[in-house]
Amino acid sequence: MRTGPETYGRKSDADRALVMIEAQIRSGEWTDPERGKVKLGDYGSAWITERPGLRPRTIDLYRWLLRKHVQPYLGGVPVGKLSNRQVREWRATLLANGVSVSVTAKAYRLLRAIMTTAVEDDKLLPRNPCRIRGAGTEDAAERPVLTVAQVFELAGQVGRRPVGNIRKIPGGYRLRFGRHGEMRTSPEAHASRAEAERALWKMASDGRADCHHDRRFYALVLLATFASLRWGEATALRRCDLDLNARTVRVRAAYIERSTGEMLLGPPKSRAGRRIVGIPEVIVPALREHLAAFAEDDPGALVFPGSKGGPLRRGNFNKMSAWPHAVEAIGMPGLHFHDLRHTGNQFAAHSGARLRDLMARMGHDSDRAAMIYQHQARGADQAITNAIDTHVQAEQTGRGHDEDGPTGVLVPAG
Repeated sequence: MRTGPETYGRKSDADRALVMIEAQIRSGEWTDPERGKVKLGDYGSAWITERPGLRPRTIDLYRWLLRKHVQPYLGGVPVGKLSNRQVREWRATLLANGVSVSVTAKAYRLLRAIMTTAVEDDKLLPRNPCRIRGAGTEDAAERPVLTVAQVFELAGQVGRRPVGNIRKIPGGYRLRFGRHGEMRTSPEAHASRAEAERALWKMASDGRADCHHDRRFYALVLLATFASLRWGEATALRRCDLDLNARTVRVRAAYIERSTGEMLLGPPKSRAGRRIVGIPEVIVPALREHLAAFAEDDPGALVFPGSKGGPLRRGNFNKMSAWPHAVEAIGMPGLHFHDLRHTGNQFAAHSGARLRDLMARMGHDSDRAAMIYQHQARGADQAITNAIDTHVQAEQTGRGHDEDGPTGVLVPAG
């Protein structure tokens, strides 16, 4: 037996309330006021822990969103008392405090999913209070697409580092740089270390300073682009996954780096992520050279290992490859590694492949992302690979001595 939350002045009013409660119980619409007193912060944390099928990085993202953007505002609210007005005020507060539209949308989607479970499974309240039209929608920013010339130029730039150093002097900073094997001192003083560092990189790009060049990332850029690989897929590749005679790469695993720094090896992002992708003939020589120089002679050896032989971490890659300077050198500042896959998907779409073939090559379960790249659809993966080869060779031939190539274009990202 339970005691109702309200007191009635007349017995008839209490009888009518009891009839309504019994009807709600029979229809499955009744919510237990006592169970609804659980705090949203506690309920949300348990929801993440108990949610089946979440990938480790998704768990990290959800916990961060809950801790950073939900709990400080709504964590103490009883789940059964959360109202649509409170949700509207919470979202407006996030945006007013400078939280980006993208992060706010992610936090809203998380809250909506948590409350959906509270309504439909646990019957803690009768209706989901997250009913703001469009609040969970993110307008994907346009991402750059490289030309073939820019892809090869970027591959040649990654791993380049100027020979030199920066010294503190009274009133500023001064450069020492290598030139034809000799160290020289620049007469110019710079106001800040950052300004001096930019000047050193500019000297290296102009040929006025010597460079060290670590070429271990050259083939990584080419393969990630022309085979449309995700970062975790590329870094998890083993020698046995590459068949350079057949010109294919087998994707069967992916590394995940958690916010704690832990590296996990697991399946690709989606079920369709397990796939075999054709490799354009034009990059096969670079892959052969890479395997001979940087990968151990063992079928289970990593194709793109870190400096100590273990999995390549994204942060270490950005530092060792001097990625920010490399993308700036080709005129594409702010370019992400994932934009290489995006570029490769565009090349594949230009082959005129069928939607199903594009989905297979990209490793997509859903046709939504593949449709973004699709143009006229004809052909399977080998035809796609051959078309990419033809596209690369045609652009390289037509470019002649013009090393800059045409400017990259912006298209909606998938």
